[in-house]
Amino acid sequence: MPHVALCQVTSTPDPAENLELVRSGVQRAADAGASVVVFPEATMARFGTPLRPLAEPLDGPWASEVARIAERAGVLVVAGMFTPADGDRVHNTLLITGRGHHTGYDKIHLYDAFGFFESRTVAAGEKLVTVTVDDVTLGVATCYDVRFPALFQELSDAGASVVLLPASWGAGEGKREQWELLVRARALDSGSWVFGCDQADPVASGITDEDVRRAPTGIGFSLVADPFGRVRAGLDAGPETLVIYADPDLADKSRRATGALANRRSVG
Repeated sequence: MPHVALCQVTSTPDPAENLELVRSGVQRAADAGASVVVFPEATMARFGTPLRPLAEPLDGPWASEVARIAERAGVLVVAGMFTPADGDRVHNTLLITGRGHHTGYDKIHLYDAFGFFESRTVAAGEKLVTVTVDDVTLGVATCYDVRFPALFQELSDAGASVVLLPASWGAGEGKREQWELLVRARALDSGSWVFGCDQADPVASGITDEDVRRAPTGIGFSLVADPFGRVRAGLDAGPETLVIYADPDLADKSRRATGALANRRSVG
């Protein structure tokens, strides 16, 4: 099983600046023994930034440079970016690159909630994505996807024992509690490790711009939940990196013990 790093950062509006965050984060993570390095949703450019002018395909310059960073370090990198979609919209895409992979996952569930309407500027994805590293299958999901248990169970059905969950979790009353609750719940009801990597809190990163704070940027508090729903590690609000080993055999033990996958029934 690969060691997985969570690189909790606060993205800027400038994709070039954010490449430097990726570069330095990958180096720290690789030096600490990680072979999978996870960055937040919207690593390419934070929310609150006009997205369509920045959107690039997976073979564009931004993703290609991340691929070079990943290959040089010998790691798999997962980082949020934006790719072109229909009309004036974009896809909210996770770039998954390195270790022989270069693909993307388009966020399926859009954040039309808490007064924010992601679907106005973002087109929904339709396909699950998994990749294999060191004989372990990794699934991916993005932020608001965490509110939908079936997605995580379908990733388990596809062979994933680990789900990587980049996020840009908006602040608000009770939102930190919901974040931890949902990450732990999805780990338990899918029998998977869940690695939730959030954007760092802009205030903890020294950003006081009110426009930035009003956008759904992040609260920090990235965490790792094991397949029994226990928090194994976590971060505080500010920029920080965490590396942890996840035992894939624990996923099998959880699934046998809880029956949460085997005992599912369709109703209606």
